[in-house]
Amino acid sequence: MAEFHIAKTVAEGRDLFLLGQMANRHGLIAGATGTGKTVTLRKMAEGFSAQGIPVFMSDVKGDLSGIANPGDGQGKVGERMAQFGLDAEGYLKGCPVRFWDVYGETGIPVRVTISEMGPLLLSRLMGLNDTQEGLLNLVFKAADDKGWHLIDLKDLRGMLQYVAEHAKEYRTQYGNVSAASVGAIQRQLLQLESEGGDVFFGEPELNLQDWLQTEGGQGVINILNAEKLMRSPRLYSAFLLWFLAELFEALPEAGDLDKPKFVMFFDEAHLLFDNAADTLLKQVEQVVRLIRSKGVGVYFVTQNPLDLPDTVLGQLGNRVQHALRAFTPRDQKAVRAAAETFRSNPNLDVAQAITELGVGEALVSFLDEKGMPGIVERAFILPPQSQLAPLSAAERDSRFQNDILYRHYKDAVDNFSAYEALQQLEQEQAAAAQAEAEAKAQNAATASAQKAESNKGGVLDGFLGGLFGSRKRANQGLGYDLADSLGSQVNKQITRSITRSIMGVIRNAIK
Repeated sequence: MAEFHIAKTVAEGRDLFLLGQMANRHGLIAGATGTGKTVTLRKMAEGFSAQGIPVFMSDVKGDLSGIANPGDGQGKVGERMAQFGLDAEGYLKGCPVRFWDVYGETGIPVRVTISEMGPLLLSRLMGLNDTQEGLLNLVFKAADDKGWHLIDLKDLRGMLQYVAEHAKEYRTQYGNVSAASVGAIQRQLLQLESEGGDVFFGEPELNLQDWLQTEGGQGVINILNAEKLMRSPRLYSAFLLWFLAELFEALPEAGDLDKPKFVMFFDEAHLLFDNAADTLLKQVEQVVRLIRSKGVGVYFVTQNPLDLPDTVLGQLGNRVQHALRAFTPRDQKAVRAAAETFRSNPNLDVAQAITELGVGEALVSFLDEKGMPGIVERAFILPPQSQLAPLSAAERDSRFQNDILYRHYKDAVDNFSAYEALQQLEQEQAAAAQAEAEAKAQNAATASAQKAESNKGGVLDGFLGGLFGSRKRANQGLGYDLADSLGSQVNKQITRSITRSIMGVIRNAIK
């Protein structure tokens, strides 16, 4: 049975283990800034990796890259190792690591297509209201009906313009297409582009299997550099929620396992739920509840447990609570609320202990073999086995640029999608319009030529042909030729003179 040694109790020095078969029941790491949350995260990630479990974690402060190298056993780490009798030779070690970066600057590029992100997450990403979200759903439906793939922002922008131009066609089936909503979404797309959406949305798209790798029997730790990404918190949270949902859809049911197949750590977890619509919250709650059956454990890292919705918090079975500050009545209320989330210990005043914990200390409660929360214990978190200091920029860059996956994801690919389909449609329509115009011009020229040809016959030919019944066409003859060819009063007089002369000749012949 897999188990992960995480802490030792303060009172008795008893080992506290996170059980492998309960690791997919999710967890919480909470505490104020500087109290040791990152060390706890690292210690858990090291344990999972050592057991062959791939891990994902976001690096919001840029201090997690050192997990790739063994620690040096100096300073506070060395003191804790001596305190717990840990042998440096067997304890200190690094983990296989893969670096990722949405912007492609400090890691392998991460890309997602617009279609895969979907209208719900995109609406949250752009802060759309209900009306605008409805229009975005219409845009996705229109693209889907035509078989046009939405890959990047230019695809979405082009489809939005297409729907606006064909508003009358869509209005009867889907309702009003508001010009104001179209404009609002276009403005949000500009902002999203400036925040990095132009590089985040595209292909080649992230293959989830590339994050589920092992190396030498150890699980690969996938570190997403989120220092820059955190400046766009909605983009950060949208990616994490997409990743969670994609895992849920892609992985098969696994049932009860001795250990998870994959573990995720979501730092600054409150960002996932800030200003989230009820529909999105319900979906997240459902995915968190059900994804454990896929063998995935999700660990939320945040300052206060109350940052998370109660429906999510109630599903987090393995908990590590670092110190909270309680200087104001509001802080004190938060401390009491956090204390109430633990199974009580008759020998420990949990609310008081939360405010007294030192750096590297925590209140710990892990699930037991039956899935019941363990009694909360005050404990020391074991020191990390890996290097605390981050890698140098040169070492980090060398690692990800020489990674076999970097060659696959390095360059963006602009495949045929909605934007190109719209351009092709526009070209076809322009060609058809030009052909129609040319056909009309040709028809007009032909008609003009025929008219000119019909006017070449002489006046006498027209008159005599009409007189002796030798018309070439039903509408050709005396009346037609004289009216059409002569037309003027002078011509009429000439015609009368000619007629009188001919009639005189005829009379003389009769006499």
